[in-house]
Amino acid sequence: MNGFSGKRVLVTAGASGIGAVLATRFAAEGARVAICDLEEEAVEAFSTQHVDITAMAADVRSEMQMQALFGRLDADWGGIDILCANAGTGGPAGAVDTLNLDGWRACLSANLDGAFLTCRWATAHMKKQKQGVILLTSSTAGLFGYPYRAPYATAKWGIIGLMKTLAMELGPHGIRVNALCPGAVEGDRMDRVLAAEADARGETVEALREVYVRGVSLKSWVTADEVADAALFLASDAGAKISGLAMPIDGHTETLNA
Repeated sequence: MNGFSGKRVLVTAGASGIGAVLATRFAAEGARVAICDLEEEAVEAFSTQHVDITAMAADVRSEMQMQALFGRLDADWGGIDILCANAGTGGPAGAVDTLNLDGWRACLSANLDGAFLTCRWATAHMKKQKQGVILLTSSTAGLFGYPYRAPYATAKWGIIGLMKTLAMELGPHGIRVNALCPGAVEGDRMDRVLAAEADARGETVEALREVYVRGVSLKSWVTADEVADAALFLASDAGAKISGLAMPIDGHTETLNA
């Protein structure tokens, strides 16, 4: 992959997991990269390990903080070229009648409010330069129903609706918008999701892991690097005519938690 030399990239929730891999992969391709993350300790740890990447603490749910973050990037870099709106949370697990409104709202806010505010401020800067790429992190849960994860599935479907709308709205300004839809991604985050789901279903983690594998044609999970491969392609010149796409990176999900 090439063509990222000098490109200005922001990754939200970039201090760990998929976000950290996205940030380091873009940096390895020559891009100028900044990350933001809610957890200050994670930001400090990431900054220590990756001195070539700008790391900032920011809450994507805060309009004031996102305005300040993009103001800083505009002052330091003159704008951004690529946005990876990756922030979100898995939310509560459980049957719908066991969930509460606070947990529902918190999940939707972290995923949807955060994506909206991030895209709002990013597009204001991208429109000035008449070009840009936005990658929103959705999920295969945004393409299927997801038993025992109603808030998360709803939020990820909403991400795709936002992506489709922005692709239409921003295309005339030279801005491409796509969504990454990972399946089950190996790592600590998915381990925590499995533990919560197993508890909600009354199953073992091992049994639930097998359910995930069984529902995928390639019978395997995904790595964060494989998600980054897709992101780099969509953000590159090779993806210059791709917009409005919800791209699964999942080994072809046949069923989700059937």
